[in-house]
Amino acid sequence: MPNDYKRSERVTINMKIGEISISDILKIKTLGVDELEQAFPIVCQLRTHLTLGEYIALVKTMQPKGYQVLCLFENDKVVAYAGFAKQVNLYDGHHIWVDDLVTDKNKQGKGYGKLLLSHIEKLAKDNALNRVVLSSGLQREDAHGFYEKTMRYNKTSYVFKKDMH
Repeated sequence: MPNDYKRSERVTINMKIGEISISDILKIKTLGVDELEQAFPIVCQLRTHLTLGEYIALVKTMQPKGYQVLCLFENDKVVAYAGFAKQVNLYDGHHIWVDDLVTDKNKQGKGYGKLLLSHIEKLAKDNALNRVVLSSGLQREDAHGFYEKTMRYNKTSYVFKKDMH
């Protein structure tokens, strides 16, 4: 805990990566609000209940609280998407919470999700954060295998929800 206390005094956290070229055809880029529409065809594969307008409105609401959009482009087309934010709580301390991680269903198995999540892990390390944390729906068994076997994440809890309407 003493290390967490010292870390909480740090004011600036540089979590923006801009753009990184992986190869001639692959690049990772942080998207701004005016670029979100190009990511929606991938986002809606995970968040099927959202319209384009709802998606953009929600991201605009989340960004002032630190939410960032990181996309992998193949030949200038979005093929994988990650939405994440720095958070702090009593059980994980200072960490990155990954809200959304999805690879185009036609591009899965190419290592694109691993590339994005590895970059998020690097951001966490570079900013002296304790860990990267995410939640995955019970029905997403293939994703669970990816997190546990490929990315070596530990399953540590269940998430409970109750609708209020």
